[in-house]
Amino acid sequence: MAKPSIPKGTRDFSPTEILKRNYIFDTIKKSFVNFGFLPIETPSMEKLETLTGKYGEEGDNLIFKVLNRGDKLSKAVNKIGENETFSQGKIEHILCAEALRYDLTVPFARYVVQHQNEIAFPFKRYQIQPVWRADRPQRGRYREFFQCDADIIGSNSLLNEVELIQLFDEVLTNLGLADFTIKVNNRKILTGIAEITGESERIIDITVAIDKLDKIGEEGVVKELINKGISTEAIDKIKPLFQLKGDISIILSEMKTMLATSKVGLKGIEELTTVFDTVNAIGLSKAQLEFDVTLARGLNYYTGAIFEVKANNVNMGSICGGGRYDDLTSIFGLKDISGVGVSFGADRIYDVIEELSLFPSFQSATTQVLFLNFGADTVKLLKTLKTIRNQNIHAEYYPENSNLKKQMKYANAKGIPFVAFIGENELDSGVFKLKNMETGEEKEVTLDLLAEELN
Repeated sequence: MAKPSIPKGTRDFSPTEILKRNYIFDTIKKSFVNFGFLPIETPSMEKLETLTGKYGEEGDNLIFKVLNRGDKLSKAVNKIGENETFSQGKIEHILCAEALRYDLTVPFARYVVQHQNEIAFPFKRYQIQPVWRADRPQRGRYREFFQCDADIIGSNSLLNEVELIQLFDEVLTNLGLADFTIKVNNRKILTGIAEITGESERIIDITVAIDKLDKIGEEGVVKELINKGISTEAIDKIKPLFQLKGDISIILSEMKTMLATSKVGLKGIEELTTVFDTVNAIGLSKAQLEFDVTLARGLNYYTGAIFEVKANNVNMGSICGGGRYDDLTSIFGLKDISGVGVSFGADRIYDVIEELSLFPSFQSATTQVLFLNFGADTVKLLKTLKTIRNQNIHAEYYPENSNLKKQMKYANAKGIPFVAFIGENELDSGVFKLKNMETGEEKEVTLDLLAEELN
């Protein structure tokens, strides 16, 4: 018999881990609601055609395809057998009509288009659901993981960017993080950089390379640009970007000079200046706000602001991200609907909170008192338990009249802080012995005073 196991990049979660994860989800959800976002859910599977072509070639390769079934699969196999010239991509689309969702953004765009007549714009939605990617598992990167997204669609206002920066700040502050940075860039600035280098058509190659600056350094970025065929003249114009550090207003001023000949680049600087000035006027609780001109994520659909959040002093990639997309719904036929959204990486946030020991105690979320089984009248005891549970006390009854050592071992294994000794006499008198499992202290209490003692 094969040893039980699960696929790489997936995980089982213990009760303790679930409590911690729910703490993260509940904290995020509380802020989503506080900012006026409404919940939606979309299916785990989407049509393959809905997802492909939305994430670039690399993203398309990471989509988990769902194999057709029954007669549909048989016909697909026969079709492939009749034509040996089909490419791998073509074969996948013949064999698979559906796929597990890669993220929540594209399904959200599909939802907006499909339900546009039922939605009041601007539409503020949040969504907390799992997504799947056929990625290579590593620390902080899984093949099945949860995303927690919030989007505002149907509005061009830069106040939405400001609000989402505040949302990052509130959520992570409420989760106990004291040192984290919200990095911001603008796709228009990246387009402007490509324009002034004379390599406008190579914007993806250029931005993907400079996005790796913090990982491979200036020399590594230059080498990658050369390997991609970017001219020496263009690289010389890009190099000054690597030295841009310090005060945001000074950097933006330098960028304004650098991009003086690019109308779209200057528009990006104008937008970022408005966002930064507004956020600074309001103030943030814990977050540090940073302009990172090398930040280049989501280039296949972001058109304006780009966000990335990192926990400082923790060896972990970004824990949140997002950006502005001016026409995402056009891929499904609804044009000129602008939106901006952010995503909280719950699994990476979990790892950061765990590493920093920031999780609170979850004692109140588990059983507070175990009623030991001494063979007393079951109906009387269950009625007593019902009375206690109606007082919002988490209580359970050991189901078998086993020896006391076994029952106490069970309480310790579950981390139950109190046990109650109740037999027939205690049920009749309403007075029983309560033991604190941590201190060993025992005292006699009545049912009326049990809640007070436990609290």
